[in-house]
Formats: sequence, C-alpha cells, structure tokens
Amino acid sequence: MSPKKSLLAVAVSAFTLVSPLAGATNGYFAHGYGVKSLGMAGVAYALPQDSLVAASNPAGLSEVGNRLDLGVTWFKPVRGSDYHGNGYGADGDYNANSTETFLLPEFGYSRQLNEQLTFGLAVYGNGGMNTDYEQNPFAVYGSKGELGVDMAQIFVTPSLAWKINAQNSVGVGINYAWQYFKAKGLGAFAQGPFSADPSHVTNQGYDHGDGWGYRLGWFGQPCERISLGASWSSKIHMDKFDDYSGLFADGGRFDIPENYGAGIAWHATDRLTLAGDVQVIKYSGVRAIASSLDQLFAGNPLGSEFGPGFGWEDIRVYKLGASYAVSPQLTLRGGYSKADQALDGDETLFNTVAPGVIREHLTLGASWTLESGNEISLFYAHALREELEGGKAIPASFGGGDIDLHMQQDSLGVAMSWKL
Repeated sequence: MSPKKSLLAVAVSAFTLVSPLAGATNGYFAHGYGVKSLGMAGVAYALPQDSLVAASNPAGLSEVGNRLDLGVTWFKPVRGSDYHGNGYGADGDYNANSTETFLLPEFGYSRQLNEQLTFGLAVYGNGGMNTDYEQNPFAVYGSKGELGVDMAQIFVTPSLAWKINAQNSVGVGINYAWQYFKAKGLGAFAQGPFSADPSHVTNQGYDHGDGWGYRLGWFGQPCERISLGASWSSKIHMDKFDDYSGLFADGGRFDIPENYGAGIAWHATDRLTLAGDVQVIKYSGVRAIASSLDQLFAGNPLGSEFGPGFGWEDIRVYKLGASYAVSPQLTLRGGYSKADQALDGDETLFNTVAPGVIREHLTLGASWTLESGNEISLFYAHALREELEGGKAIPASFGGGDIDLHMQQDSLGVAMSWKL
C-alpha cells in the first residue's frame, strides 16, 4: 500500500464510524486540538500537554514523552437565519438544526527516539461546516427540497521534533488532509447566468479530495518558569470538488488556508500555569471562502475563476487558559477565547448555509492521574450565542431585505492517555 493510501486508511478508520464531523469553531477551524488544550480554550503553542500538540506546534512533542492519547468530543451547534423585509416573500425564521449533534474523535501518539528526537502522529478533524434546513429559505427563488451543506476535513500529521539544546526545540509535521462536501437545495443558483456549470451546483451527493502541506514549529524555555512557542502551517492545495465545479470558485477548488500563531506560558507556581495564544487564519487566501457575493454581479458566476464565495476575511483568535494542580492526581483547567468576525453583514445571503459567526468560547477541563500513571481527561466548552445582523444583505434582484445569522455551540469531550 502506498504511503498516501496508508495515511488515508488510518484517517478513514478513525473517523467514518462517527461521521459527519463538526467541531467548536473559529470560522470553520477547530478552536483547539486535544482534550487538555480544549479545556484551556485551545492554548497549545507554548504549552504542550499531550501528543495532539503536533496539530498545533510539532516542536512541543519534545516535551510530552512517550504516550498514546485517544479521545472523542460530542458537539451540539444551534444555528439558523432570519429573513425580513424581502419583496419575494422569503421572510421567516429558519432553523438549520435538523442534524443536531456530532461526534469528533482524536488520536495522538508520541515516541522519543533518542535524547534529541521525538516522533509523533496525530489524527484529528479540522472543525467543519454543517447546516440542515427542513424549510428552505431559497424556495421562493426556485430551490426545491431541503437546504444544507455538510463539509469536514480530516488530518493525518506525522511529525518530528528535534531538541536542539536544553532551552529550544524545533519541529516539522507533514499535513495530509482529506475532505468531503455535500450540498442540497441550492437549485436557485443553478439557473440562468448564476453558475458557469449549472449541472454541478447542488444535489450531487458527497464529493471528496485530498492534499498535502506542512507545519513548522518552535518551542523555547528562556527561563525556568516561562515557555514560548510559535508555529506556521502552509496553505494546502486540495483536489477540486469536481461534482461542485459550478458552485465553488475556480471550478470547485476548496483549499485549506495558511495559518500561524504564537504563545506564551507562565508557570507561576509549581501548581498554577497561565497561558495565552494568538492565532491567525488566512481565509483571504482561498477564493471559495473569501470571494464576495459582489463578484456575481460583476460578471463572475459561481464556479468561475473569480466566482463568488462566502466573503470571509482573515481572522485573529486570542486564547487565554489556566491550569491548577489541586493534587498530584487532579488538575483543573479553564479558558476563554475571542475571535474576529470572519464576515461582514452584507455577506449573509450565501452564509445562510455556513453561519460560522461564533466569536467567543468559555471552557472548563480536568484530568485525573491513575495509580498506573495513565490519565483520564475531560472538557466542556460553550460558544456564546453570536448574532450577525445582515442589513441589505439580499440583492435587489432577489427582492432586497436583510438576513440575520445566529449560532451557539456546546461540546463535551473525554480522552484516555497511556504513558508508554
């Protein structure tokens, strides 16, 4: 079996039994990786706690030792849209929650090869995008049936960390990504001049593709109680969604954006640690995500090279977390994160199917160390309800009016970790 097929087999075996995927999100990126990190609002760049740190900063593997981490997160988003002032009769409150809950597994493994080198493997989901409307807001424009999309990205990241000296480590990870997508109920946009390929806009079932990228990281300890970290992940050029070549810009291309960040952790006492991260997600580098609806009225139909997308902008995410060792067995965690809004109010028409407007997360977590040295960890995260008002979001040719989007999220995860 080729390396590519082997990686795909690992990913699919871990995830397909519990698909569809989704996760607490910043835009559509997950707000963190690994149950311990998730309990601290996703901080990880300067605070490696388990082998899933490879998904954020591969250099952190040099600090976690030999271990195996297995976990699963239950995720419940509440999302919908409110149309008002529309001349064609689209007004109404639309519920996108026909599919209510999701499961997202995670897998991490690390092995110290010698005093300088540590190998790691992480398998995880990169958030997701899902809506499921029984009542289709686009019905007045000619769409038939239920409206919704389902998209997820699965990553398999083998990594290697090199401890240069007592204070510094560097790491590199190879990101293999596999994604799938399905859309239904978008027939209104498969008419007339709206699409460059009207037969590949909607109701084509699931399509999938894959791609490769890499992640670089650094972890440093300039003094006993301070640790620093930084990481950069390349843009991943994915196979096109050929079955949706009339929907996404450039004939169905949906790449994964470049992202990077840095963090600091202060080990204030032997028991208390405070940490913070700043992450940047470059949504503007992917036309299918970043192109504005205005492109449609500038002569660039859906699916064309410069066709419209969701109108998302680059965002920064600020994360703060704390952990406290109550005893040698019990550690408690908490955190808060806040992100920029990814879209403007005039882009809410297409974002009816992708209302990724969440900005704030509150999290709690804990770990219990067993007599064997193995651990049980859990976290809870609540993404505060966010509503984005979309004044004049509906073009005059669609009857004009406003579309407000809203979302809130709850997630609960548990993981078992074995010291090897």
